[in-house]
Amino acid sequence: MVRLKVTAKGQVTLRREVLDHLGVRPGDEIEIDLLAKGNGNIHAVKPRQPIKKLFGMFAHKAVRAYSIEEINEAIEAGYAREADH
Repeated sequence: MVRLKVTAKGQVTLRREVLDHLGVRPGDEIEIDLLAKGNGNIHAVKPRQPIKKLFGMFAHKAVRAYSIEEINEAIEAGYAREADH
């Protein structure tokens, strides 16, 4: 357990061990879930990726396109190998 002191302005400084445990760096954000009986749950906010980073994520990178028959044959060959083991 880590004990922190609240300043007259209502501010709290998180110790290095807390920041390291949460994986928080300067500029990052944290959230506190307010729970019953004056309790809370603190956790780091994971930064979201911009939508542009997702574009092209599933772009076809194969040298050529495969037919459904070729894909099915590859699947069957894989199952056949599993049955041999």
